[in-house]
Amino acid sequence: MKVLLIEDEPKMARSLKKGLEEHQIDVDAALNGPEGYQLATENEYAVIISDIVMPEMDGIELLRRLRAMGNRTPVILLTALGQTDDKVIGFEAGADDYLTKPFEFKELLMRIRALARRPVETYQSTPSLHFADLEMNLETKEFSRDGQKIALTPREFALMEYLLRNPGRVISKNEISERVWNLHFDTGTNVIEVYVNFLRKKIEKGFSQKLIHTQFKNGYILREEEV
Repeated sequence: MKVLLIEDEPKMARSLKKGLEEHQIDVDAALNGPEGYQLATENEYAVIISDIVMPEMDGIELLRRLRAMGNRTPVILLTALGQTDDKVIGFEAGADDYLTKPFEFKELLMRIRALARRPVETYQSTPSLHFADLEMNLETKEFSRDGQKIALTPREFALMEYLLRNPGRVISKNEISERVWNLHFDTGTNVIEVYVNFLRKKIEKGFSQKLIHTQFKNGYILREEEV
């Protein structure tokens, strides 16, 4: 397995590179955004690990550029910020996972291996999904309620799609984290609650019937009526 490490702190970069190579992982290392971006566009990697705060080009901008050019390599963002807003911004830019500094090396190793071997989600081919007055077109990426188009971000769209594929079933936060976004659920963050609230505001504003319900301590369920 070959990974790209983009970290502007030389000491940390050397330490992580050494640790990964001791676990039979080949590592290309870059100390700034532009250098990392160049390596990412010229080579193929199983996973890219990038710090967020870096000189010249930060990790978010680097990630946005890679996704804009069609690069789908899994990306783990490293951040010392640890704020929900920063994680949301990273996810919207196309991040697959994140770790907040300081972190245990074995945790990084586990995340790398999980992303490198994650299965591609296979769903039965269908052009659209429906529930109540909701409709999602998987080909055009359009979503509407009662004929009214609603703009969703990529991460909101992925969450809504999973709910539409599992109506009437309680879906835990852990399941959403792992099955929808391919992450390991972090009990110390409220990112999932944030996105569920984003969806609720978009699909329930102006409608009397609520569709996304919370099951206390269990998760969320898509249904027409409250039990």
